Amino acid sequence: MAGQKEEYWSKFARTYNNDQEYVVGKTILQTVTKKLSEERDLGEVIEFGCGVGYFTKAIAKNARHVTATDLSDEMLEMARIQLQEFQNITIQKANCEDTSFPSGRFDTVFMANLIHVVENPMKVFQESHQVLKNGGLLLVVNFTGYGMNWFEKMKSGIRYLRKWGMPPRYARNNLSPDELVSFVENVDFKGEEVQLLGDKTKALYLRGRKE
Repeated sequence: MAGQKEEYWSKFARTYNNDQEYVVGKTILQTVTKKLSEERDLGEVIEFGCGVGYFTKAIAKNARHVTATDLSDEMLEMARIQLQEFQNITIQKANCEDTSFPSGRFDTVFMANLIHVVENPMKVFQESHQVLKNGGLLLVVNFTGYGMNWFEKMKSGIRYLRKWGMPPRYARNNLSPDELVSFVENVDFKGEEVQLLGDKTKALYLRGRKE
């Protein structure tokens, strides 16, 4: 299964940034980037599903160090090019559902645009809980159709199909704030904040804390 996921996303590595802007629009991407840039004192960060590093830059500016991970070698290669100016970023291949990092290693876990395309979100959150220090921060960004009107949702779906084809059968394209909070609280995170960002295109932004 991991090999299939890697192969699927690797196909889009070279055009991913442009594809993402086409599918969700620059406005919501700028909104999320601004929100992330307002986070402070993130310490040692691990990012799951970094892709080509689109949001990694915003996180790195307020972190001591970021370990940016992904399953796709091609995505990681593009991330190395796009993030080469940052001295506090290490790029590493890892499966977000089962990493080799020691318990309590990181101050912050960050993931963007990941939870709706993984088969078992609970595994990702369990792994996040495992690698975080007590009191550590969980940051989740996830694009969603929740809160979008029918017309905008249809247009977004067509753009997705044009660029990336059919989503995985287990995709959660309409994840709600309550559903996301429920996921994290089921693995002993405390949901501190969840927001629905954006106008036409929406993204969930969650801050959680390891209890």
